Amino acid sequence: MQQHTQFFVDGQWQKSTGSEIIDVINPYSEQIIARVTSCSEEDISRAVQAAYQAYITWSQSSIETRVLLLRKIAKALKEQQEELANTIASELGMPLKATQKEQVDAPIATFELTAQELEKFTWEERIGNSIITREPTGVVVAITPWNYPLQQIAAKVAPAIASGCTVILKPSEVTPLNAILLAKVFEIVNAPAGLFNLVFGRGPLVGEYLITAPKVDLISFTGSTRAGKSIMAQAAGQIKRVKLELGGKSASIILPGADLIKATKSSVNSCFLNSGQTCSALTRLLVHENDYEAICELAVNQAKSFILGDPMVESTRLGPLVSKVQQERVRSYIKQGIEQGASLLAGGATMPKGINQGFFVSPTILGDVNPEHTIAQEEIFGPVLAIIKYKDVDHAIEIANSTLYGLAGAVWGANLDEALNVAKKVRAGQVDINGGIVNMLAPFGGFKQSGFGRELGKFGIEEFLELKSYQMPT
Repeated sequence: MQQHTQFFVDGQWQKSTGSEIIDVINPYSEQIIARVTSCSEEDISRAVQAAYQAYITWSQSSIETRVLLLRKIAKALKEQQEELANTIASELGMPLKATQKEQVDAPIATFELTAQELEKFTWEERIGNSIITREPTGVVVAITPWNYPLQQIAAKVAPAIASGCTVILKPSEVTPLNAILLAKVFEIVNAPAGLFNLVFGRGPLVGEYLITAPKVDLISFTGSTRAGKSIMAQAAGQIKRVKLELGGKSASIILPGADLIKATKSSVNSCFLNSGQTCSALTRLLVHENDYEAICELAVNQAKSFILGDPMVESTRLGPLVSKVQQERVRSYIKQGIEQGASLLAGGATMPKGINQGFFVSPTILGDVNPEHTIAQEEIFGPVLAIIKYKDVDHAIEIANSTLYGLAGAVWGANLDEALNVAKKVRAGQVDINGGIVNMLAPFGGFKQSGFGRELGKFGIEEFLELKSYQMPT
């Protein structure tokens, strides 16, 4: 078992003065695989001061220097792909094969693509008698979740340092081990001291202290809507900038005439990716009432194709949920859905057949779901798909927009024009059309209570900049 008693500050590993010990649990074996010491207020103050001092120099660094560093980080991460994948699979429970692609390859690409965008980024423009410049905001606190731990870190850290900001990272206490490996990468590439600082602890304690620290200029947070509201309230006292990527309850709309097989398979796969622990997962499947029976059958058959088991075994396609708490939460939603009138078509709230350990939930399909049911309104964060009937296209759009969230969505139609026309009426930050694949240069973020601000590509860099104008004599 690993013991981590140090945090990374000012380019060095230093012993934490905190007293709380946080257990890191493997969600498949249910065993403690590491212990991490939480940081004290003294530790966090040192991290903030280090980032503040480093900002003075880094904010004035050349674009060439930043691009070179980003590429060095990407290269160093690539050289440690195997260790990263094994570590994340162990602390998160995502199958190793999927972990490599979703949890390791994506962060590496994020650092490299940020470097590419930085090389062509527009920092200055002339408007009338004014020179408009973009300047780094300052010290950034990045608070990241456990579901895509390294990718969510990369999506904040890469553009922040590209913009000229310095960073203090507080990763989720549930999956902190990958962040330790990233800090070691910053050591390997000889990054400037204080540019990247890593602290540990639980959100309500460490997070609150970071958010209210006077020398912190911006908080970038990914997590629950509840926590996002709390962060906004805490930051308001000092009028700090906040960027939030929060929950989702994304709808996949299958229009009449669409390819039912392709649309259903893709939607189910999205819902169950990472055992449903994906904020942008397509967890509501909206189907025309005439196609309902056919799509239910297709969805159930697709759910049966998911093999549950040890994440380290290549054949495993669905791993456990990240924790016992998460497992119980998802089970309670399934029970509530059935109690409110939904039909259990596949899966359920009991332990999957043949599984004797791990925080598993069977891939679950619920039919006859009313748009107002709890399972159709609240983010479950587990492998649970709600199938909802609609009468016509306007009704489908109404249902898609009926939740508090607006993070993502999908539309499937007989042709692109038809699908795109419907997608334009869906209030969400990104909508996939007829199976359009992820574009890591496109902006990622949401509407409504899914938050505000965008990550990835040039849009991610822009989030960490301030606009400044110089009025010149005419």
